[in-house]
Amino acid sequence: MLFRLSELFPYAPWTVFKYVTFRTAGAAVTALLLSMLFGPALIAWLRELKFKQDYRPKDVREGQTGATAAAAADTAKRGTPTMGGILIVIVLDVTVLLWARWNPLILLTVLSLIVLAGLGFYDDWLKVTRQTADGAASRIKLYIQIALAGAIAFYLWRLPSTRGLIENVELPFLKTPVLIGAPIVGGLLVILTIVGSSNAVNLTDGMDGLAIGCTLICSLAFLVMSYVAGNAIFAKYLLVTHVDGASELAVVCGALIGASLGFLWFNCHPAEVFMGDTGSLALGGALGIIAVLIHQPFVLFIAGGVFVAEACSVMLQVGWFKFTRIRYGEGRRIFKMSPLHHHFRMKGWPESKIVTRFYIAGILCAVLALSTLKIR
Repeated sequence: MLFRLSELFPYAPWTVFKYVTFRTAGAAVTALLLSMLFGPALIAWLRELKFKQDYRPKDVREGQTGATAAAAADTAKRGTPTMGGILIVIVLDVTVLLWARWNPLILLTVLSLIVLAGLGFYDDWLKVTRQTADGAASRIKLYIQIALAGAIAFYLWRLPSTRGLIENVELPFLKTPVLIGAPIVGGLLVILTIVGSSNAVNLTDGMDGLAIGCTLICSLAFLVMSYVAGNAIFAKYLLVTHVDGASELAVVCGALIGASLGFLWFNCHPAEVFMGDTGSLALGGALGIIAVLIHQPFVLFIAGGVFVAEACSVMLQVGWFKFTRIRYGEGRRIFKMSPLHHHFRMKGWPESKIVTRFYIAGILCAVLALSTLKIR
């Protein structure tokens, strides 16, 4: 919307709105201010509606090693409002509407964000109304996520300008694509990236400030990568795929950074509000979609290394438990509890220390991801 001012009034001071760097910074500041301004009112509204976590968290089960200590820690969080992801999604959408120059990539990202937020809201709603840790059926959520990701892949493949994002497969640190003209492989990769990222962030959302802080760090890396992908000169110099209009995704990343900072203000320990699946599914999906649109899905696995570790810990735990139950008649665990952050909590680490150390790991992963721009 504000970009139009530079077209309607092509003279100072309105010309600054044509620069994507200025609009990215403006989006970050706007999202932060909106979050800080409306956050207290939203938290009060959620409390009034009794949208709060009074049920026992699903990751705390009787009989698990250290479950007593974990239950004691989580008891203090009961009654904390959830569905705070509503604030993130609304602020993000409004900010992008104001600052971004709309194109198919922006529209695709925003619409997908709304769909995933709606799915997460439905899941949170069932948990709150039933006061149990079981929301929507996992397979239902997975089907919707796959359908959305598949639709995105098909849409990108149908457009001549974005067909290469699906047909060609690139790997970090390599100058040329490893596969050319492979739409099936590319389509499956798109689905894996979006669905995997959405669920990985959801699994990470188990401690105050953990998921939103790691999302913030990952967004910083993709802000740089989006700007590079959308700039023909930089993309050619750094040997990455140039995607026309991708620089506007830097504005989305800027808005995501501002919204994350604003939400972290209320979500840091001790949290005043939880984002719930409303926020985690949407934010994870947004990161996955941005990675796909700038043709860097594998870089997301690096930049989001914390999310990958959390998701892998769950898959390893579940897989090993089932295997050993069949093999030995009794299920065994690799970790004291999964996802991974709960393993460290069971080992006696304070929550604030776990979150801070995961932030450090996330920063290292983001730096490594950015290094792929030059090391090719």
